[in-house]
Amino acid sequence: MKTLSITVPCYNSQEYMRNCVDSLLKGGEDVEILIVDDGSKDDTLKIAKEYEEKYPTIVKAIHQENKGHGGAVNTGLAHATGLYFKVVDSDDWLNEEAFRKAIEVLKQCVRGPKTLDLLICNYVYEKVGAKRKTVMRYRSALPQNKIFGWDDVRPLGTSHYLLMHSMIYRTELLWECGLKLPEHTFYVDNLVAFIPLASVQSMYYLDVNLYRYFIGRADQSVSESVMIGRMDQQIRVNKLMIDYMGQVKNLHRSQRGYMRHMLIMIMTVSSIFLIQAKTDECFEKKKELWRYLKVNDRADYGKIRVSLLGRLCNLPGKGGRQVSVTGYKVVQKIYGFN
Repeated sequence: MKTLSITVPCYNSQEYMRNCVDSLLKGGEDVEILIVDDGSKDDTLKIAKEYEEKYPTIVKAIHQENKGHGGAVNTGLAHATGLYFKVVDSDDWLNEEAFRKAIEVLKQCVRGPKTLDLLICNYVYEKVGAKRKTVMRYRSALPQNKIFGWDDVRPLGTSHYLLMHSMIYRTELLWECGLKLPEHTFYVDNLVAFIPLASVQSMYYLDVNLYRYFIGRADQSVSESVMIGRMDQQIRVNKLMIDYMGQVKNLHRSQRGYMRHMLIMIMTVSSIFLIQAKTDECFEKKKELWRYLKVNDRADYGKIRVSLLGRLCNLPGKGGRQVSVTGYKVVQKIYGFN
């Protein structure tokens, strides 16, 4: 059995997918690479099949009609045979040395007496044109180089939160929690990180810069102009997170705190982009989103609303909205996202 299954959702990825897949091949026979061609119109499937033919014990090429990023992840998870599971987007890649260290940790944990639910590593913003690459680390919040539980964690900083890019989940945990992403919807990576976290009991933090998160292409789903144009999809994912948070019970206090922090970050992103759209319709959507949170997750609404970011998103008047956007821009410049 493979140690790690990696799903690579691909849609018209011929220009950059080789860099991604080549980095994943560094994991050798410990890794299963599932390239999911999501109805591409270019040579994506041809390239995937070339890799499958050359590395038949490692690479599997899967073709499906277009279902969007979420549908491709669902397909990858359904075909996964590895003990652990990770999603790597086709324009991103993994650092070779960090990758090998992560695999060794997973293998050690598999052989050990304790079950590991979640391996956490750092991710790096590989932004086009940026001279300095921002690394998202968790040293101040998480113990290193050992399995730990929710009693052992400290709160994350305001600007830090767990992303899909930093997480490797136990495959059976994903099946058991019923993770199924909406199809034809962008930004579902937030659900990949968020929903399974409610089932996690054991974690391991490896302080290596594993995931290289490429941003800066004009057509990327996370580019500012594209996100504003797809705000309805961002809101849909945001509301699914609210729904889940409002329903999940019996969480450890720190566990709920981490999930609440993730929800705060997504509420902030949704709010700021709706403000930036500068239309009455989008401003009303922002207010409706906060009302939705209040109605569907009353237990967390108060803490989210009075948090630093919650207050920043809801400053009154045009002047307040300008301050909100300016604050976001400052953080964006520091960390290099979007």
